Amino acid sequence: MKRKLKRIAILFLALALAGLALAGCGGGSKQQAADQQTGSSGQGQQLTPVKLTMTTWSGYGPLFLARDKGFFKKHGLDVQLIVIQGLGERKQALAGNQVDGIATTLDIETQIVAAGIPLKQIWALDDSYGGDGILAKPEIKTIKDLKGKNVAYDFGTASHILLLSILAKNGMTENDIHHVQMSASDAGSTFVAGKVNAAVTWEPWLSKAVKENKGNLLATSKETPGLIMDTVALRSDWADKHPQALQAMVDALAEAMQYWESNKAEANAIMAKGLGIKQEEFESNLQTLRLFNLAQNKEMFGTADKPGTLYTSLQQAIDFGFNNKVIKSKPDAKAMIDPTFVNRAKI
Repeated sequence: MKRKLKRIAILFLALALAGLALAGCGGGSKQQAADQQTGSSGQGQQLTPVKLTMTTWSGYGPLFLARDKGFFKKHGLDVQLIVIQGLGERKQALAGNQVDGIATTLDIETQIVAAGIPLKQIWALDDSYGGDGILAKPEIKTIKDLKGKNVAYDFGTASHILLLSILAKNGMTENDIHHVQMSASDAGSTFVAGKVNAAVTWEPWLSKAVKENKGNLLATSKETPGLIMDTVALRSDWADKHPQALQAMVDALAEAMQYWESNKAEANAIMAKGLGIKQEEFESNLQTLRLFNLAQNKEMFGTADKPGTLYTSLQQAIDFGFNNKVIKSKPDAKAMIDPTFVNRAKI
């Protein structure tokens, strides 16, 4: 009897050891599948959910690349990208805690902070380098010809900043034109429809108007490098609670940009699909903007003791907003920029 019990015990021990060996060799696939179903990372950790809002702009392509190539997930994040075209609606989403952060221009971030919603910028996405511009009817040949004409643009936005900068270079002010309020996209479509004399808009409307002989491209953001820049910014209250998620986001975006530089055709296709546009259109838009990698981000962010060029551009946006009564008070530029994460990032 004792021998029989001993043989049974040995048998059970052998089966247990075999089960452990199988788990070590191939059983992990079931665990990985379970992790995917429960939202866990490959290390058995829960993915941190992050909701970012934005409009449709090719400069935001790296966010879709980081999501769809799995770089966000690799670094422990479950990032949801929420496209909201209306600026007012994007601001409301932030104010109502419906999203955790936003990808947008410096001037918009300034307005959000001035309205009482502190933000922390952690990554610079792109710089408009011809992607924004001023269109005018064929008979309007120069900026000075805009005097007394109806010009469609979005007050208090990057379009407004660009217009004022170009007007100033030509010895003019906003008082020399007639403002027609509308968003940049609406300004483009309205101009192409022939309903306004001029418009401050962005791609693809700039190329579309010129291609269809609807008007002249009088000036673009190529003349004002650094003036219109997009960054990723998180609500400060959310950021303070999730420092590891901020680092993970920066690491993932740095990796996405490195991937793009080595695999442009595939990466461009992924970003175009994410944005809901054709790859040819996306690649055409890339000719009028500059996407920033990690090295460029480190240069622009600088350090807490020695801020980089991003600080200068942000301060310019703050001054613009205050001087033109878009905002009632000036936010602290240094408080809006956190260089910690780009300087710690490694790829």
